[in-house]
Amino acid sequence: MCPVRLEDMAGAVRDAEYAVRGPIVARAQELERQGRRIVYCNIGNPQALKQRPLTRVRQVLALAEYPELLARVPEGTFPKDVEEVARLVLRESEHGLGAYTDSRGMRFVREAVADFIRLRDGGSADPEAIYLTDGASKGVQAVLRILIADARDGILIPVPQYPLYSASVTLLGGAQLGYRLDEASGWKLSLGALERAREQARADGVRMRAIVVINPGNPTGAVLDEENIEMVLGFAREHRLSVLADEVYQEDLYLPGDRFVSFASVLEKRGIRDVSLFSFHSTSKGILGECGHRGGYFECRNVPEDVLAEITKLQSITLCANSVGQVVTYLMVRPPLPGDASFALYEEERRGILDALRRKAEIVVRGLNAIEGIACTQVAGAMYAFPRITLPEGATDSEYCLALLEETGICVVPGSGFGQVPGTWHFRTTILPPVDEIEDVVKKLATFHVSFCRRRSDVQQAS
Repeated sequence: MCPVRLEDMAGAVRDAEYAVRGPIVARAQELERQGRRIVYCNIGNPQALKQRPLTRVRQVLALAEYPELLARVPEGTFPKDVEEVARLVLRESEHGLGAYTDSRGMRFVREAVADFIRLRDGGSADPEAIYLTDGASKGVQAVLRILIADARDGILIPVPQYPLYSASVTLLGGAQLGYRLDEASGWKLSLGALERAREQARADGVRMRAIVVINPGNPTGAVLDEENIEMVLGFAREHRLSVLADEVYQEDLYLPGDRFVSFASVLEKRGIRDVSLFSFHSTSKGILGECGHRGGYFECRNVPEDVLAEITKLQSITLCANSVGQVVTYLMVRPPLPGDASFALYEEERRGILDALRRKAEIVVRGLNAIEGIACTQVAGAMYAFPRITLPEGATDSEYCLALLEETGICVVPGSGFGQVPGTWHFRTTILPPVDEIEDVVKKLATFHVSFCRRRSDVQQAS
């Protein structure tokens, strides 16, 4: 008998679910192995959907990973500022990118992150309170690890939410406290929803420890304004909660007049000193789309020194974030400046990526809303749409998404994997495929939706 059995595994592992790579994606991979063409709209993986890497990023990495190129290639092969950054990386990493770094991450990268935050927000930032991580996900898991002591500790999570949060809270043995976003008002966050979640926590005997806010929203695409953020911080202050601000989509804004407002900037502006804030950013989204390099950071504010020491200890258990991801994080927060040799191409690529995302967001929303039985709120930011679908009685969103995959090769995620109001059905799709492909995806969805609903209605009538 095998000594490793499912029934002997930790219940938290069996109970954790991560919908964006669940059974439907497994089936998509199986179909792909059989020769089917699959359009993976299940996850925000830009380069897998033909977003080209930024030239400057790959040039710096090439030189930093293989320093001999600096001496071998003819002068002018790489822009001068690219060579200068590569030499900085080699100098600061000291032993090269194959060696371990400080557990918090390389100091020069953390200083660059602090400069980025100061420039973005107009306030202060401390590199000693910044931790470099393998993507934002590892940072989120580290912070949840210090907040959840037992099953009575609850984390307020938006509904719908990114499954990283529900899965991580389950793995750590905590309690999920969902606060519902309002679909009718464009997935707005309201104080009433937070109060209802608080009352439910009290009724269940759960103590609230923190609130998670995703801005811009995943999967909703909503963008919070300063008033929303002030409201959340006021709620956190009143109920002695920490705030986890997931801000990985801060570059992805599509509506005229919208701007990204960080939680850190409002915290500083209002002089709030009694709310602990953990803010997360990643190289996987925005214009970089460097998901595979796993770069990111989290910043701590209003966190006591002894708690920071425990976070550092926790980070040291995994030794350090990968060094290449740390370099990509540096390149994210320290882009070229006007006058740098790489600036013109960088700006051209940057504008091209953001303009394409804006156009694709419009195509998806307009196309989905033209389909009878599908309603999609405005995609103001991030990389996803979360349309509501009207299904015949007895049908589910999981059944719908699996049938969509089998019949069209389009892989999306059921709304049940993110949370939704009981009795409603949704799915999440990225807006990342190239323009011609995203138009084709919308057309196929329209044909499929009509066909699926007709078939299920016929079955229902026959029974």
